[in-house]
Amino acid sequence: MRVAIAGAGGLLGGAVSRALITRGTEVVRLVRRAPTKADERQWFPEVGRLPKPGLHDVDAVINFCGAGIADRPWTPGRKRELFSSRLGPTRTLAAALDGDGRCQLLLNASAIGIYGDRGDEILDEASSRGTGFLADLVDDWEAAARAASVPVSLLRTGHVLTASGGYLGKQKPLVLAGMGGGVGPGDQYQSWISVDDYVAAILFLVDRHLAGPFDLTAPNPVRNRELFAAYARRLGRPVIASLPTFPLRFVLGSDAVEELLLASQRVLPTRLLEAGFSFTHPELDAALAAL
Repeated sequence: MRVAIAGAGGLLGGAVSRALITRGTEVVRLVRRAPTKADERQWFPEVGRLPKPGLHDVDAVINFCGAGIADRPWTPGRKRELFSSRLGPTRTLAAALDGDGRCQLLLNASAIGIYGDRGDEILDEASSRGTGFLADLVDDWEAAARAASVPVSLLRTGHVLTASGGYLGKQKPLVLAGMGGGVGPGDQYQSWISVDDYVAAILFLVDRHLAGPFDLTAPNPVRNRELFAAYARRLGRPVIASLPTFPLRFVLGSDAVEELLLASQRVLPTRLLEAGFSFTHPELDAALAAL
């Protein structure tokens, strides 16, 4: 099997690439610069161009492209960049795929942000989309992927827990400082998944050629304060206080804080479980211990 990956240099794209190679799958990395290795292939997503040989000789394509959601304040310009960095590459890949060709599966990154802020409501792939900037962003992102003439798997991802970087990496300085009580009220639900289960789920979808939306979250979402407290215990730090939202609003902006940190999303991986996927780390404490 040969799999093309856009965004293979990122945290999650790199993890998936390594797992595929370890098991014997050939990986073709789509890069925006001139190739320097035999497994690299140049493309120009900003102008919608993917030169030959394109994607005609691969069995599946995985797209991880997209600017970091929480890396910068949500200024009008940044919001436009969050859209363009996702829609441009996705449209380029979708247009490059031939419905009668060898490749018959596009796996496209997505996010549980499509559900919006839903309180204690239990959500899964059958739930309606929510409201807000992230819901609009993800909805357009998924629509761009669905335009492909091949089956599409939409990877609606929650917070991926990794040993360094990622979601926990941003929280670590706060927890080390004793702010392990959560963000704001702390009662908002957080849907998470260990990086091992995230990678395994993607390989599961690739091997079975499963299409449609899939929630890449563990089956046991927790409240924000529970996640912070569990992380503090793992780091051996006391919980002295919770993190007030005022300084975060000053840094990221109110919209970003409301949707990224205070929104409650109690998401279950219903379709993954129904397809027979088995989680290695279904519980938070075990997932943190594994890291």
